[in-house]
Amino acid sequence: MELAAFQRLIRDTYGERDRARGVEGTWMWFTEEVGELSRAIRRGDRDNQVEEFSDVLAWLVSVADQLGIDMVDAANRYADGCPKCHTRPCSC
Repeated sequence: MELAAFQRLIRDTYGERDRARGVEGTWMWFTEEVGELSRAIRRGDRDNQVEEFSDVLAWLVSVADQLGIDMVDAANRYADGCPKCHTRPCSC
């Protein structure tokens, strides 16, 4: 799935509820999911890691959407490699 399509999917699925919760509340859910991902990584449970990565991505996209950030634009910051030195691998 392309990133723009994923952002639209999350907006269509959860946008109304997430906007009602607000950026701060949605950010709190995002940070909780990051904690769950951390536990999954420590435990080495691959299936749970995939699940938690998807949750982290969904919540991050929701926060970005509420702030009017297009995640494709955000990702494009890395299109030329490192945003500072513009090389791959980074030579900073």
